[in-house]
Amino acid sequence: MKRFPAFVAVAAAATLVLTGCGGGGGAGGESNTIKVAYQKFGNFVQLDDHMKQVKADFEAEHEGMTVELVPIEAQQNDYFTKLALMNRSASTAPDVMYEDTFMVKSDVDAGYLASLDEYVSEWDEWDMFYDNAKEAGVGDDGQIYGIPMGTDTRALWYNTQLFEQAGIAVPWEPKTWEDVLTAAETIKSALPDVIPLNVYSGKAQGEAATMQGFEMLLYGTEDTLYEDGKWVTGSTGFTDALGFIGDVYQGELGPTPEQALDKNVGTVVAGEWIPQGTLAINLDGSWLSGTWLETGTNPWPEWNDVMSQAPMPTQNGQEPGATSMSGGWTLAMGAKTKNPDAAWDFISLALNKENSQSYDIAASQIAVRSDVSEDPAYIEANPSFKFFSDIVEVTHFRPATSDYAQISNAITVAMESVMTGQQTPEEAAKVYDDAVRGIVGDENTVDAK
Repeated sequence: MKRFPAFVAVAAAATLVLTGCGGGGGAGGESNTIKVAYQKFGNFVQLDDHMKQVKADFEAEHEGMTVELVPIEAQQNDYFTKLALMNRSASTAPDVMYEDTFMVKSDVDAGYLASLDEYVSEWDEWDMFYDNAKEAGVGDDGQIYGIPMGTDTRALWYNTQLFEQAGIAVPWEPKTWEDVLTAAETIKSALPDVIPLNVYSGKAQGEAATMQGFEMLLYGTEDTLYEDGKWVTGSTGFTDALGFIGDVYQGELGPTPEQALDKNVGTVVAGEWIPQGTLAINLDGSWLSGTWLETGTNPWPEWNDVMSQAPMPTQNGQEPGATSMSGGWTLAMGAKTKNPDAAWDFISLALNKENSQSYDIAASQIAVRSDVSEDPAYIEANPSFKFFSDIVEVTHFRPATSDYAQISNAITVAMESVMTGQQTPEEAAKVYDDAVRGIVGDENTVDAK
């Protein structure tokens, strides 16, 4: 089995699945139309640009066919809701949809996605994709529902100029959570007009809060979220992760709760706070620099001279010393499509070598095709690619279960109650444990060791 090399192993969790339609007519469209739904939000317009280019190429190659692009301008949770609403009716369901990897299994269960097995079995480019990445688009039935396009890792972005002004040595190499909080406290004292540290938190941020906020902390403890097919309850690590959130927000080391609970805060972070020098440390993803490239929505030529990255340390510096989370999105075929062959043609075009590489570079994605990851043009395109690829060896992935979305929501509720001071970490953890048992049943939980 072909596995990720060290440079791209993180792609295991990131799958972009394109799906489509064939012969008689797109779901909800004319017989010669396929409908493609995807997220267009904030600073991240690279996917929109990519879809427009693929549409033009597809229509040029398929005389008489039309691709109807449906960009959904919504934050992540709202996007999931709107996509689900579209999928409830054959008249509105997309033929191809942009699908988060953690939603694949639940959307298969809901009957929204079509299997791609018969297509990938005859696709001569399928062998270019790393086996790890292929797994991210697999349903509980073992069939493939998503095709990988790119993936990511997460770490601490920090402003070297602000660090130097605050008297903090760079390169910054925090070894523990305490080191991170100490740096934030130093910045707060030395630079009172600067937000020391941003960690996404609360219900409005949805999976951004769960994955690149909470789970970046939890997986740096001795505990985990899901183990041997059961959800872990009563863990010290869970409470400690909530404690870190409390230290940031109740300790006035982060944005105000009002700022943090604005569903558009991610756009503000990338487009304003970081380039304007009003945020010192940001726990965020490998894609962030895509906003600042020439092709991004907020070009910032100096970004690589100002910003640097540090791995997120484990809680007390225990092995392996750092942690990360990896995920990604898929493009998936709608189960209600009437034109699967045309949709597959769209998919294979969008995910060929040339288009995959151009998208991965523009969106600062870690490549999931070996021919892209090994291409010098890709490797040299972004100076942050090597750092974020190198932390693949310490990365983790979200549980790929159909009930994960509900668990994720319960985590954001716990985070918000702590960040706003409504509950202590211990109280919020207990409420979470009760919520998990209610979602999956006692028999599907296990007490932390």
